[in-house]
Amino acid sequence: MLEVGAGLTVLFLIFLYLGIGVWVFIGLIAVSLTVQFFLLDMSFIKMGAIATNIMLRSASSWELAAIPMFIWMGDIIFRTDVSRRLFDGLAPLVSRIPGRLLHANIVGCTIFAAVSGSSTATAVTVGKISLDELSARGYQREIAVGSLAGAGSLGLLIPPSIVMIVYGILAEVSIISLFAAGVLPGLMIAGLYSAYIAWRGRSGAGVVPEVDNQIRQPIRLQDFMNLMPVFLLVVVVLGSIYSGLATPSEAAAIGVTAALLIALVTRQLTWDLLTQSIASAVKMSVMVVSLVIAAALLSTTMGYLHLPQNVATAIAGLELSPYALMALLAVFYVLLGLFLEGISITVMSLPITLPLVMQAGFDPLWFGIFLILMVELATITPPVGFNLFVLQGLTNMSISQIAKAAAPFFLLLCVGVVLLTLFPQIALWLPNLISGGGA
Repeated sequence: MLEVGAGLTVLFLIFLYLGIGVWVFIGLIAVSLTVQFFLLDMSFIKMGAIATNIMLRSASSWELAAIPMFIWMGDIIFRTDVSRRLFDGLAPLVSRIPGRLLHANIVGCTIFAAVSGSSTATAVTVGKISLDELSARGYQREIAVGSLAGAGSLGLLIPPSIVMIVYGILAEVSIISLFAAGVLPGLMIAGLYSAYIAWRGRSGAGVVPEVDNQIRQPIRLQDFMNLMPVFLLVVVVLGSIYSGLATPSEAAAIGVTAALLIALVTRQLTWDLLTQSIASAVKMSVMVVSLVIAAALLSTTMGYLHLPQNVATAIAGLELSPYALMALLAVFYVLLGLFLEGISITVMSLPITLPLVMQAGFDPLWFGIFLILMVELATITPPVGFNLFVLQGLTNMSISQIAKAAAPFFLLLCVGVVLLTLFPQIALWLPNLISGGGA
């Protein structure tokens, strides 16, 4: 009963601090210090020593260096016309598939996800280009918005991903293996989305225009050239990692250099682009790193309470099957996603959920991908779905309208979660192949 009371107290404090509008990272630190003082009866000196040691150690982690670099790389590309070229190059290539240019949303987000690492950046970048264009050509507005909401979430799953880096640091899992594990599930989700769009395109009902006279025939060499900047960036970043030439942090720096060179070669590298991209990357990086540091302190505090072990023991006492446990955790994460964004969900839940899934026999590498898929669901669920907010700003539609448009893609993402759970090798096959059989 003491363990139940401690757990409920921690949850109450988290909702209390977040409910009164405290910033998430300050709220997590406040929860940790409150628990240490009132439940663990620590002195101020000991509390200060623990907080200083844990936060300094977390802040000095070398893996954290990848976060600002990948964010900066994506922001540089966001401020150039590379994404416009990407759409222009994709349009003729997908025009012969049922659903036609609607697939450009899916493929465009899938490719751009590999250079942004962010769901929001992916959705807003591709959305700025495609939504007005698709509407002008007579494509159904609802499915265009819904497909963008769903595909934009791939920025979290397809490497390099900021959430993957955060998970890898907190769970002490190889970031390189996580990057590899996200590739096939990301392509699987993109395939599910495209299959649905093709089905809707064949069904008629005004989803696509009967004739799109603006699509060029035949495909030109220029269409492939428009795709080259993004493909080169993906090859440089991921190639340097998987070839063993660079760590993820070093590859992030290489990616920034490549992005600056692309901006320079395309004559878009200006002082304004440089300063604005740096300012944006610093702001986002500080937010992410602050959450990681605060989560490390909360995780240590919960360790002093023995809460993760006690919760794991209690759930083990329920004798749930592994699949029943994952179903329970899936519901838990969907509920969290109604109120929190992805990184907050990850850092707040991991100290409790990771011991549970490891005790149930699941691979922590696989669970990282499962968790990211659940976080993707959070990006398209109201009232705090970031992709919904982004699309509201782009379309002036209500959140309820956008959520309704995104609902089929939410369900497809749920199908992806089920497939990943039933067939874990979807995530584990490529890391095993790269490592020569290791996890």
